Amino acid sequence: MGNADIGNPECWEDEDFSITVTEQNNGWRIDKLLSQQREELSRSYIQKLIGEGRVLVGGQTVKAGFKVSPGMDIRIFLPEPEELTAQPENIPLDILYEDEDVILVNKGKNMVVHPAAGHAGGTLVNALLYHCKGQLSAINGVLRPGIVHRIDRNTTGVIVACKNDKAHQSLSEQLKVHSITRKYNAIVYGAFDEEAGRIEGAVGRHPVDRKKMAVNEKNGKPAVTNYTVLENFGRLYAHVECRLETGRTHQIRVHMSHIHHPLLGDDLYGPAKNPFHLEGQALHARVLGFIHPSSGKYMEFTAPLPEYFTALADKLRKR
Repeated sequence: MGNADIGNPECWEDEDFSITVTEQNNGWRIDKLLSQQREELSRSYIQKLIGEGRVLVGGQTVKAGFKVSPGMDIRIFLPEPEELTAQPENIPLDILYEDEDVILVNKGKNMVVHPAAGHAGGTLVNALLYHCKGQLSAINGVLRPGIVHRIDRNTTGVIVACKNDKAHQSLSEQLKVHSITRKYNAIVYGAFDEEAGRIEGAVGRHPVDRKKMAVNEKNGKPAVTNYTVLENFGRLYAHVECRLETGRTHQIRVHMSHIHHPLLGDDLYGPAKNPFHLEGQALHARVLGFIHPSSGKYMEFTAPLPEYFTALADKLRKR
């Protein structure tokens, strides 16, 4: 269906789903209501559908800020699935666990999670498409099949992908309610006097530098990072474990920089000078735990610290 058809309900045979507004949702924005009713669809994607005229209230198009009332009938028409553009590539994977629902991989340095501008190939998605023979969930679209969450290119460690939509929906819900265990190891600038701490600060786009995130209480989303000091290396560096309660973009990097302990190798949020010639930030996603979508049992997976990380810790220990 081309753009000329958008907003014309006569071009659609059947809606993908419909909702009748209840008293409980009286006065809600329509984009908020739909994103809660269909949690596999992000609010931004819902807004895109509304902008394209694919959401009708009483047969009429509306805007994303439209306030609903009880009894209103909402019909949603999803676009036809796009042709998959990410291609399978035979890239070796360090697989920690795999079954019919999920696959957990220990991602290495300098590997992008999904294709994007400047990274059309060589990504984790390309490798997963080859290994899983295309058996990945479709909820996150053609360029991110199976991807529930992401870690930065130069962050190493455990990441989970889903092979079907049921598993994806289950893990997405767990992420939404912050019940997934996520522990990271990091080497940061500066020693600590305390043994542990908690950082609370909304993370959002930097008000000046749009490439960066920042603690931004005005426009950011709530974010919490708990940290435990594992070892101080003199007074200049420290090894910490960070446990996420939320999962905002660059959260650990932003939060640790905010308390004046930026990560070594992080030239975006820390010093431009890189004294140990690291390839990106010294950050490793070591532990990931969740309720398995089929068995209902809690499972926890650990990715061992990479060689570069332990070698750096040894070097700092001997200084």
